[in-house]
Amino acid sequence: MTDTLFKIMFEGQVRDGVEPETAKANLAGLFKSETAAVQKLFNGEPIALKRGLVHAEAERYIEALKEAGVEARIEPDQAISFNLNEVGNQASPWTPARQAPQDASPYAPPKAQVDSEHYGHSTLKVFTTNGRIGRLRFLAWSMVQCVTLVALIALALIALNWSLVAGGLLIAVLVVVFVTIGVMIGVQRLHDLGWSGWLLLLNLVPFVGSLFPFLIMLLPGTRGANQYGPPPPPNTRGVKVLGIIWIAMIPVISVASIYYSIGKLAEAELALQTDEYEQSLPYDDEQDPDSALNAPADVIEEPQDQNDKQ
Repeated sequence: MTDTLFKIMFEGQVRDGVEPETAKANLAGLFKSETAAVQKLFNGEPIALKRGLVHAEAERYIEALKEAGVEARIEPDQAISFNLNEVGNQASPWTPARQAPQDASPYAPPKAQVDSEHYGHSTLKVFTTNGRIGRLRFLAWSMVQCVTLVALIALALIALNWSLVAGGLLIAVLVVVFVTIGVMIGVQRLHDLGWSGWLLLLNLVPFVGSLFPFLIMLLPGTRGANQYGPPPPPNTRGVKVLGIIWIAMIPVISVASIYYSIGKLAEAELALQTDEYEQSLPYDDEQDPDSALNAPADVIEEPQDQNDKQ
């Protein structure tokens, strides 16, 4: 019985929006090979990455390559027959020897089975806008960043008591560093979603900026590699602990903020009522206009009465 088999053809084409180096790194992780070994696949010549596949396997192979950021196509593999009887009749001990030069070709594709679940992992770096991080790691890094900033701001306030200029400059530098690191972490989280890092500017848009951080924290990243690199490594125990602590602190901070806001509104309303009540009271220094006009006359008439008596 003969079935139609297919092969995967690749000519070194990279998908739109994907950097060539990123695609090479993704393929290296996909094939579990070195980047130098994958480099030869990008010479522009057509090469069969895989042969003898049924159509379902070929489609799965193409999907994995698309996630890695490269373009490939499926073609019928006419050179391979699935007739077991024919294969058995034509088998000879010289066949491996004749196939050896083909396998040793410098353009031979990697032998690893391609599966979208078996990618390599990206290298974790905090101080960069390249790479990807997941939700828990994003929360853990953000927590460490905030705690570190609070500690350094406390030291800056102590320095502010000694010198206003030195303390002010130190606080300004800390704020700039905090914002820069926050942008780097946020961009890596957006890359994990398959989004551009420029979308981080949505935090500056009114109303949208108050919801966008929660969107980043809730949405899962893309499975497998995307145009920004391989997936991040699994979360360590420390990342999980810090992430859970940060998640638990979010409702506490929210409730405390609401309680503080309600207290401020109550104080403002009480102050307004007090001002209205004080304005409704008469002033003590107010005088009757008639008495003010009659006072000088009484003073003048008093000496005249004394003269009449004399």
